[in-house]
Amino acid sequence: MLQETNFIFVTDRSYMNEIIEINKLKKTFKVGSETINALNDVSLKVYKNEYLSLMGASGSGKSTLMNILGCLDSPTCGSYFLNGIDVSKLPDNSLAEIRNNKIGFIFQTFNLLPRLNSIENVALPLIYAGFSFKERMLKASEALFKVGLSDRISHKPNQLSGGQRQRVAIARALVNNPSIILADEPTGNLDSITSIEILKLFDSIHKMGNTIILVTHEEDVANHSHRILKLKDGKIISDLKNKKILKVKL
Repeated sequence: MLQETNFIFVTDRSYMNEIIEINKLKKTFKVGSETINALNDVSLKVYKNEYLSLMGASGSGKSTLMNILGCLDSPTCGSYFLNGIDVSKLPDNSLAEIRNNKIGFIFQTFNLLPRLNSIENVALPLIYAGFSFKERMLKASEALFKVGLSDRISHKPNQLSGGQRQRVAIARALVNNPSIILADEPTGNLDSITSIEILKLFDSIHKMGNTIILVTHEEDVANHSHRILKLKDGKIISDLKNKKILKVKL
């Protein structure tokens, strides 16, 4: 059952620690002779241990904003501070290092390598971080334990259900102890019951102290988070705090 959710405008968060600060961010694309303003003067602060949803229709700018937050793209102008460092003008190799060490990604399509089993998929980010094989296996097994898949470490993706594959992807996102978890439509390929299980897992991850930014077009999924931003035409049109968190029950 879904419980009623009430909202209030977010005003003062001065008591919290900023993990992200974006100021007057713009992103433009050239399509033939036309200039597309994907993001237009976006300013935003995200605080440690927030659980935030980004919502918007196709073309609203939410995917562009997520790509910039994840250091997968750079803004045309404006600043983006991550943990106090201006990453908006860093070179590609520095951005790659930040992506691997500071940000955990969760995708709608899971993005697991089919030839690798669960523990090998989870351990992939640790290879680039320079951990030894023994350290990688230990950390990956711990991450799989956190998502309830200790009994599936040797299974390949085609031997797992959709929900289990998403749990492997979540474990991979957690394995490097990132500052931020970025989730792009994480329930988009799942049935309603499995989606609820994944949302419950997100709740437990948030309670462990992680900062979560979730991109979704589904109101029910967004209402599970603690703060909701809506974008339209490249601008933030609302920034709301969930006064009474939506609860989902099996």
